[in-house]
Amino acid sequence: MRRHWKTQLILFFAVLGPGIITANVDNDAGGILTYSQAGAQFGYMLLWTMIPITLALIVVQEMCARMGVVTGKGLSDLIREQFGLRITFFMMILLVIVNFGNVIAEFSGIAGSMQLFHISKYISVPICAGLVWLLVVKGDYKGVEKIFLLASAFYIAYIAAGVLAGPNWHVALLATVKLPARTVWHSSSYIYMTVAVIGTTIAPWMQFYLQSSVVEKGINVKQLGASRLDVIIGSLFTDIVAWFIIVACAATLFVHGMGAIQVPSDAAEAMKPLAGQYAFILFAAGLFNASLFAASILPLSTAYTVCEGMGFESGLDKSFKEAPAFYWLYTLLIAAGAGVVLWPHFPLVRVTILSQVLNGVLLPVVMIFMLVLINKPELMGKHTNHGWFNFIAWITAIIVIGLSIAMLFVQGT
Repeated sequence: MRRHWKTQLILFFAVLGPGIITANVDNDAGGILTYSQAGAQFGYMLLWTMIPITLALIVVQEMCARMGVVTGKGLSDLIREQFGLRITFFMMILLVIVNFGNVIAEFSGIAGSMQLFHISKYISVPICAGLVWLLVVKGDYKGVEKIFLLASAFYIAYIAAGVLAGPNWHVALLATVKLPARTVWHSSSYIYMTVAVIGTTIAPWMQFYLQSSVVEKGINVKQLGASRLDVIIGSLFTDIVAWFIIVACAATLFVHGMGAIQVPSDAAEAMKPLAGQYAFILFAAGLFNASLFAASILPLSTAYTVCEGMGFESGLDKSFKEAPAFYWLYTLLIAAGAGVVLWPHFPLVRVTILSQVLNGVLLPVVMIFMLVLINKPELMGKHTNHGWFNFIAWITAIIVIGLSIAMLFVQGT
């Protein structure tokens, strides 16, 4: 028994990384803004979404990890092989558009968090863009992964900030397990924010990046159980952090009627007189870490996805000469994302929240492709989906489609 546990532990640490990193990048600047806005605008009324979203996230991420382990191929690679180049190309265009909005949000988070410490965005953004580019272009997969895992640990700052905000724990916990009044669904802004929360928590780019990471790490079928544990731990941790961000802003900004957040750093700034200096520092430092972390991953995810889908060489263990399309796309996304943030008067909040909503709208499309692929015995062998996985994944897709349609028809504030 002791040897069995020791073996399992070794296997877990061998595959540790893709699941935890992917899930934690989900709490990027766009995610922080969305969760902060959810708490500031609606108080505790969106906390109930965290339990079903976490369950859906675990199921969706596990499906991706399993496909990567069993097939040895990335998700966009499989979509191209099974559905053709034309459909894949259209999907890649949509992903690039949505992901570019996310990249802009990351550099906005870097600029805002550094401005809280009196550092101009014209200094912080170019320097951080250069550091992010050098980290990935000059590093290898193992080295980059270790840095990303270290960055994941810093998300504990948001849990501490939530505690320091002094929320009403009884109300918060009750709102987590109890559905809100039916009247909230008459509000178009509530539905819009619900789709944004779903979209930022189970973002389409995550599925492509996770599967590519599993493939590049070389995880095999014998390590599937450990890979599944990596996904579960990552999903639980990231949504606990998200819960605390909503709680922190509900306990401070919502209570004091400060629902209008313009950039993610507004939440930290507004929290300073309400929850104290330490909560402000933790929230601001957490925002910088999250933004810098995600500014590395999101362009990387997009480059992986597009190059796999189009059949180009990709991967951190390849040189610039071996994978020019991969590295040039990564470079272009970083340069353009940083450049947009430096442009005065750009509507960052609208673009950021819209990008999270578009994540939610695109999610069911990606999930349908995944469900078709993972239920093919010729691809997955005995590792096709079981009934409960199919049920949860299809229900998630149907609910998000329903909410997306409802956004178009529901009128109200």
